[in-house]
Amino acid sequence: MNILHASGEVFPYSKTGGLADATAALAGAQAAAGHSVTLVTPLYPGIREQWPALKPLGQAETEAQIWRLEPEPNLTVLFVDEPRWFDRDGIYGHGDDAERFIFFSKCVARLARHAEIVHAHDWQTALAMPLLRQARTGKVFTIHNAAYQGRFPADKFALTGLPGDCFDRRGLEFYGDLNLLKGGIVYSDLATTVSPRYAEELLTPEYGCGLEGVFQAKGKAFTGVLNGVDYAEWNTTDNPHLAAAYSADAPDGKAVNKAALQHELGLSPLDDIPLFGNISRFAEQKGLDLLLGALEEQLRGGASFQFAGLGSGDPWLKEAMRGLTGRFPGQVAVTIGYDNALAHRIEAGSDFFVMPSRFEPCGLNQLYSLRYGAVPVVRATGGLEDSIIDLGQGDETATGIKFADCSVEALGQALGQAVALYADRSRLAKVRENGMRADFSWDQTTAEYERLYAAIS
Repeated sequence: MNILHASGEVFPYSKTGGLADATAALAGAQAAAGHSVTLVTPLYPGIREQWPALKPLGQAETEAQIWRLEPEPNLTVLFVDEPRWFDRDGIYGHGDDAERFIFFSKCVARLARHAEIVHAHDWQTALAMPLLRQARTGKVFTIHNAAYQGRFPADKFALTGLPGDCFDRRGLEFYGDLNLLKGGIVYSDLATTVSPRYAEELLTPEYGCGLEGVFQAKGKAFTGVLNGVDYAEWNTTDNPHLAAAYSADAPDGKAVNKAALQHELGLSPLDDIPLFGNISRFAEQKGLDLLLGALEEQLRGGASFQFAGLGSGDPWLKEAMRGLTGRFPGQVAVTIGYDNALAHRIEAGSDFFVMPSRFEPCGLNQLYSLRYGAVPVVRATGGLEDSIIDLGQGDETATGIKFADCSVEALGQALGQAVALYADRSRLAKVRENGMRADFSWDQTTAEYERLYAAIS
């Protein structure tokens, strides 16, 4: 099958979050399964310098220069090169994001004319769906986070080149504005999201972000497919970022990585207390305010544990995290920014990984944590609910700790459960082993998409 994916970010070329990991991994898995896969993404600063094997496409496919890279068999990555729109610091958050990603979607639509399936991801590529509304190609649109919709003033609709009848309540119009995500949902043959539980949640006012009626209207043409993990990238046995190799069969290296992380981050070199990790955007969606509150409350109350955090985002959360580090030296270490190598070391060195998200479409860090032996402590929502088996279901199958209420109190209780589990080393070893042996490879996801593609092509 000839498949074209389009995404505003793709690992390892660009990344702000899980979207980059998911699109790269899905495309790679489909290529490995024998499909002819093309992945289209903008050319951001530094990509040409890091990947000198880039070559011009060799033909005028769009008004932008297109560069080509073939990183593995059956996989071609096309980079849309337009310095006016993409030669920027930071991928998103610019005042002309409407212009930038409308342009990008137009390029995607032009590059897609020979594809059997066009699979667009999130609002940055959503416009490709209505642009291809008359094309004889299967159109799939995946929502990775419905909270980010590409909503802009109505006058931006003129930039799309679409006929006026596309801008109504049945199309891209949303309370008088242009809503690109809505357009992707409406004009796709199939809309998907990144976990079955999140698909159910998007049908409700609590989680649908105003688009619950649009999701409901898709009926059977809307479904959830759980993301997977690229175990070639996220592994503990052949990883240059780690201090020692380890696995479910040979777990001793886990303790070596914990000691190395403590030393690196200036945490006290203790093995008799648990180390909690978190890698996240600093945002209320991720429950970082709940995490701050619970850590403060627990540590002031004399709880014995350590915390290592990594991330960036809302300024007030960054300052609050810095403040926590200052008040609890040797117990708390938070690194502001994103460092991929450090992310691997935090996963490997942590005993538990905390994800108190208010909502979480899929989540990838809990899946990485399972393989890295960092027992997830998660709120039971979206993909976190789908992927973690709670301790209360028995040690033979449990892979983590789940809590339901979105509150500091509920998270604090879950942290207390984790501390108690750490004190019972044989029980901890069993739960850790269960998680490390869990299989969340992309094979299942790829097979499910093959089935879905076949139904619309």
